Order: sequence, then structure tokens, then C-alpha cells
Amino acid sequence: MTPTPDFLTPDFDLSHRNTLQLRSIARYGGLLQNVERISEAIRFAEKLGLPFHLLGGGSNSVLPPRLEAVVGISAMAGRSIEQVREGIRLTSAAGETWDNLVGWSVLQGIGGLENLAGIPGTVGAAPIQNIGAYGREISNVFESLTALDTETGETRTFSSEECGFDYRHSRFKEQPSRHLVTEVTLLLPYEWQPCLEYDGLDNLPGIVTPEDVRTAVLARRRSRLPDWRLTGNAGSFFQNPIVSEEVARSIPEVPGRAVHGGIKISAGWLLEQCGLKGHRHGGAGFSEQHALVLVNNGGATLDDVLHLADQARSEVRRRFGIDLAQEPVVIADS
Repeated sequence: MTPTPDFLTPDFDLSHRNTLQLRSIARYGGLLQNVERISEAIRFAEKLGLPFHLLGGGSNSVLPPRLEAVVGISAMAGRSIEQVREGIRLTSAAGETWDNLVGWSVLQGIGGLENLAGIPGTVGAAPIQNIGAYGREISNVFESLTALDTETGETRTFSSEECGFDYRHSRFKEQPSRHLVTEVTLLLPYEWQPCLEYDGLDNLPGIVTPEDVRTAVLARRRSRLPDWRLTGNAGSFFQNPIVSEEVARSIPEVPGRAVHGGIKISAGWLLEQCGLKGHRHGGAGFSEQHALVLVNNGGATLDDVLHLADQARSEVRRRFGIDLAQEPVVIADS
């Protein structure tokens, strides 16, 4: 009989460890504060013939009611600042909360992360998704990360170029669960320039500080997006699609902007035009505030969420001929 590590618990409740607040129980689970515990949890899962998953804040995860797996919660803590010739090097353990790191950096008088305020999840998950908002992405200030390679058992450092960043994408999404991020290093500029291209930021008065931008971003998020702590949600459920200029011209009303590879258009607008804003199935529904956000109105199940997601993709494809890509990942047993 394989002994259970003392930091893992059978029938580990994940219901409050995913921002969609779906009820979910893992076969085993626990908090992992360092690389050694991650490695031990992986070995334990292998001996039992179970998959291993590492979760951060659960903000990009859709969980089943029962997960026959060993699930570790990233609890690695610590952060530091170093002044180097190229800029201000900010290093954070993967288990730190992303929004706390943003707030902390701004309080130190350091600019560069303020547009990414209010995004739920942990620091370790941020580069995997290449999180972005209000004209900025983490890749804009990224220097490197350290990750545990679950195939070799060794740790490795990845530079920005090696991460293969693209819109809401990195190389780590291509091989899920192979590289588990343990530390992230960002390089922030000495000569900070605000990014104020978006509505709500472009009219800030006077000399703008990082705190001014952060405050405006948080206010705008509160006015447009439901708070996951009050109403379970995983943020934007679909990516804003990047389409050709020809496709964009065929939908002249859709909000969009030129980006690398084409025109990025609003997935929320497409969903709203399909009548899905506020639409419900079971305990899940699309938010009354923003059609792009799928929410848990109470008692939602995985089936409710997947039904709505399939319906949304089908409706948008039928009406506009555009395929929506889902952002949150469905965690399964294999």
C-alpha cells in the first residue's frame, strides 16, 4: 500500500478553489509550498496511476464534480525587487496572487503592471495564458520563468523568446501539465510611460501615475465585469477572435482593432448579437453585465457550463461564420 504524504488529503474539496465555484472533489489534494512537495506529489500520483494537476487560483479552470487525480494547490510564496542596468527586476514565487503583486509593485512606486490590475489567479498561471488587459500583456514586461519539467524531474529556466508568447497563448498550453511554473521574473522600466489607449483610461487628468492607472482599471473592471468572489465566474470565457480584414469588413458594426495577424474583434459583441447576454441553462448563464463572462448563478454544474459554451460557439458560427476559442481549460482525469 502506498503511504499518503502528510500534506495530501483524500477527497480534497476544490469547490472554493476555482473562481467558477463549481462543486468538485479530487481523489487527493493539498497545498504545495515548494518544488520538493510538487515532486513528491507527482511521484505519489504515478504510484497510484493517477494524473497530477497543479492549480493556482483556479481562475482559468472548469472542474468536474469528481476528479480522479492528485491535485496540488500552488502555495509557493515570496517576492523581491532588484535594480539592474536594464530596469527593475521583479521576481515572484508562482503561488503569489497576481493582483496582490500588481498592487504591491505600484505601492513601491514601480510602473508597468498597473493595466493588469484586478485579474484573478496566481503569478505562476499568468505567463501560461499570457494574461492581458487594457492594451498590455504580461509578455510586454516578461524576462524569464523557472519551471519543473515533470518528464525529467529537473527545473529549467525559460526566456521570453522560449515561451512562445502570442495572444492568450504560450508554449506551455501546447503541453499542458508538463512544465509547472515555480517562479516568474519580470523586468519593469525605469522610465515608465503609461498605456492609456482604452476607454476609461484616455481621459485621466494631469500627470498620470501608476496608481492612477491602476485605480482607473479597477473601477472600469468593477463597472463592466461581475466580481467572481460574489458571483462565480472565470472571467472572459472566450478569446476575442482575430479575423481577416475581409471578415471584419463584413461585420462593420463590430468593435475591433488592428493587431498582428489581422483584426481583433469583440467576442462579447458577437455573443450579445446572438441574444446570449443574460441567457441561462441550469445554474449557469452569461452575465447580464457582459456577455463574454459565463457565471455561476448558483448550483451550476460542469454540464451546464459545457452546454452553454457549445451553444455560444454554435450560434456565433451560424450567424457570423466565426469560431470562438474557449479560454478556461476543462480539467479531466486524463
